[in-house]
Amino acid sequence: MYEAVIGLEVHLHLKTRTKAFCGCQADYFGAEPNTHVCPVCLGLPGALPVPNRKAVEFGLRLALALGSEIPPRLVFHRKNYFYPDLPKNYQISQYDLPLGQGGSLPLGKRAVRIKRLHLEEDAGKSLHLEGRTLLDLNRAGSSLIELVTEPDLKTPEEARLFLQRIQALVQTLGISDASPEEGKLRADVNVSVRRVGEPLGTKVEIKNLNSFKSVQRALEYEIRRQTEILRRGEKVKQATMGFEEGSGKTYPMRTKEEEADYRYFPEPDLPPVAIPRDWLEEVRRSLPELPWEKEARYRALGIKEKDAEVLAYTPAWARFFDQALKTGLASPQALANWLLADVAGLLNERGLELTQTHLTPEGFARLVALFEGGRITSRVAKELLPEVLEGQDPEALVRARGLGVVADEGALKALVAEVIAAMPEAAESVRQGKLKALDALVGQVMRKTRGQARPDLVRRLLLETLGVG
Repeated sequence: MYEAVIGLEVHLHLKTRTKAFCGCQADYFGAEPNTHVCPVCLGLPGALPVPNRKAVEFGLRLALALGSEIPPRLVFHRKNYFYPDLPKNYQISQYDLPLGQGGSLPLGKRAVRIKRLHLEEDAGKSLHLEGRTLLDLNRAGSSLIELVTEPDLKTPEEARLFLQRIQALVQTLGISDASPEEGKLRADVNVSVRRVGEPLGTKVEIKNLNSFKSVQRALEYEIRRQTEILRRGEKVKQATMGFEEGSGKTYPMRTKEEEADYRYFPEPDLPPVAIPRDWLEEVRRSLPELPWEKEARYRALGIKEKDAEVLAYTPAWARFFDQALKTGLASPQALANWLLADVAGLLNERGLELTQTHLTPEGFARLVALFEGGRITSRVAKELLPEVLEGQDPEALVRARGLGVVADEGALKALVAEVIAAMPEAAESVRQGKLKALDALVGQVMRKTRGQARPDLVRRLLLETLGVG
């Protein structure tokens, strides 16, 4: 019996206004190539780096959220390596004194241990076109956090979930957009396969995976590949692999480097940066409610476990939901039901994000309250939702169109009698105990009331009229 052992290296672009060690604008996405550059990030002689205070603060926020140990000072190192798209031919990074060591991230009923997280600068981007390689250095020097886990993950699905949890955390903290499609969250995975109970196997690294789906697919293939090698009695070779999206296969890139190959040494142009304890405590006090804390609060409100998890780990939805909760107009579970089912379904159908609509938390809560209070039916609420999504007042819509619940039993009894007379076969089936036919009768009454009658009331009146207990 074989099992996989997986560790992740996650690269997160920080939402700083400028790059890690210079004053260039860091919002390069969609800009013309090589327009966000200066002597520092181009590595020109005589240019000196200056640490970005906001990048350090963002790193501290993540380290504190994960419960990492934070040193009294930061020391930057040079990581020497041939980077075609990093003009200095070395990367300013951290080595033996990173911004954070240890800590963990909750994942289900257990926690994934964090080995370290450190600040560094990003490389540029190589574009391979028609036999030529073009360099865009807009990204070179941008602020990054690299977060390294212990080998605590067991399956590709767990690795994907971990990345989704990290994305939710940094978005909640406001330190990174963490959007894989913009290259603002990238991952390298380390995976080995062993027999259950045996020591760790030979580790293989898969580089530069830029989507959650790619991480899962690459791991699935690589685990199968290593398992087959071991079953043949052969040894897995340590290597750095790439992943080909089209074929879904990994391929060798180069022999795996060791730490010594990078020839780390302290960055001579950057003195150590002190982290005053009062600053650290100020950053700690500024932390928002974390996703796992939010999930616990939602569950304490009586929200179903799965609903609480989805809301807590979807920051934009959590913010909207909390604002709707504050209105006090509808129950927490009713709000969760409508948000995660009906609103989510409508947004998915239209290809929209919640923030791209005019739906307000108060307008949403008022619509749910109309339904929960029995003033409109579920059918009417669903019909009104697209207009409420466009910013319309649900109560005004109900008044203007006369969509309130039909609760007049006298009027409903007359409709019930009409339907029974028009559908004698279905009525007789119900009298004989075949209650499946009741649904057809209920549906016909609901159509006559334009969906404005309460279905439970209609059912009761039908059964009473037909003499069925």
